[in-house]
Amino acid sequence: MQDSISFFTGFGVNDLWFLGEAALKTLWISVLSISIGTLLGTFFGWVLHEGKLAATLTIAPVLDVFRSVPLIIQLVLFYNFAPIIGLNFDPFVSGVVILTFYTAALVANVARGGIEAVPPSMRRASRSLGMSYWQDLFHVVLPIGGRAVFPAWIGVVLGVMKDSALVSVLGYVELLKASQVLITRTQEPLLILAIAGAFYFALSYPISRYAHKFEQRWSK
Repeated sequence: MQDSISFFTGFGVNDLWFLGEAALKTLWISVLSISIGTLLGTFFGWVLHEGKLAATLTIAPVLDVFRSVPLIIQLVLFYNFAPIIGLNFDPFVSGVVILTFYTAALVANVARGGIEAVPPSMRRASRSLGMSYWQDLFHVVLPIGGRAVFPAWIGVVLGVMKDSALVSVLGYVELLKASQVLITRTQEPLLILAIAGAFYFALSYPISRYAHKFEQRWSK
């Protein structure tokens, strides 16, 4: 028999464990999507900064679509239309694909802003010291620009982590979907949503705190 936390609810320890496992799934899909999306977004931001006409005409409109169309619509459309072209992805993979490109679209603007935050005079100075274009990019632009836009990137990370809840519409049992399952069974929405909110807070708060510490360290 399941041990209940309270005599007045059917919510038990096993249900709490179920939510904990769902929180780990939320963390996993978020980490995977944010990591790949950040790399792609940084590349796209560099391409947009370079201002090549062909790249701007092809990449910029696509990124605008991912930024402008609601994420839930992107998820549903991709999951339902992908099989038509022979891509039979499960909900997890579909969620990762869309969240990755959604993250990349947001990070592209952040990365572009970081590159443009580096004073041109500093870049000219690095080139005058004999640095190549790529040495200047990795040893001057990336460290300085990265610090300038780090808070904005953290904002993207926290936003995508919360937006990952929308993958539940595809049937992927992350934290929100698990909460919905338990609410249907126990009819205790306030309790379960409060616990789910606590899990989201536990996932997000350490990121914001460590980010703040990094900012303080860099400012010294």
